[in-house]
Amino acid sequence: MSDSHNAYQRRYYSERPLPRLSRDLAETPYVRRQVQEVASRLDLAPGASVLDVGCGLGKYTVALADFGIRVEGLDLTPGLIEDLQQRRPDIPSHVGDAATPPPELFGRFDAAVGFFFLHHVADLPSVIAGLRSILRPHGRMAFLEPNPYFPGYYVQIAFTRGMTWRGERGILHMRPSPIRRAADSAGMTLIEHGAFGAVPPALANRQWGQTIERRAEMLPMWDRVGAFRLSILE
Repeated sequence: MSDSHNAYQRRYYSERPLPRLSRDLAETPYVRRQVQEVASRLDLAPGASVLDVGCGLGKYTVALADFGIRVEGLDLTPGLIEDLQQRRPDIPSHVGDAATPPPELFGRFDAAVGFFFLHHVADLPSVIAGLRSILRPHGRMAFLEPNPYFPGYYVQIAFTRGMTWRGERGILHMRPSPIRRAADSAGMTLIEHGAFGAVPPALANRQWGQTIERRAEMLPMWDRVGAFRLSILE
């Protein structure tokens, strides 16, 4: 990724409060459901080795560890990794660019996963190629991202303090065709690209909100317009 883009992303994630990234949210139904979807579609069994890319403060990293995954974290922003190391020293975590991962990570993981990470990168093919280097033979990748066809995200960006269009505009590239082209150029294949989810965390963490979400997901075409798009690459 370009130096200027990386510098902006570091500022974006280090110069403002990040309550929605807190690892303390790892135990919520909202996060558990997302981790379960990724683990299920990647066929990850407890003990699998996974790199959580763009791990931030470790919300999903901790949830993966609680799922029984041997997880490590990678993030571009040193301050976020320092926080994760202090809170969870049992989870190895690394500072680095996903496009050029630290060499000590090469060939070590069954899977690379990113939760709301990919739409923050400037060069999708370079990042996918970089992450391919950390995979074992037949390893796979999964990226859970905002669905650009789901209007709720644009409302969130407009009304959430600290979020900016410059920081989030990569959402527009989270469609199947750009991800498929990036995967092809990196020597990977997009094998699955579907959507799920319907309600924000405040509702998804309540029983009645989960009921609403299940009913929404029964609607025709929801696998295209749901809140989250999950891309699996192999």
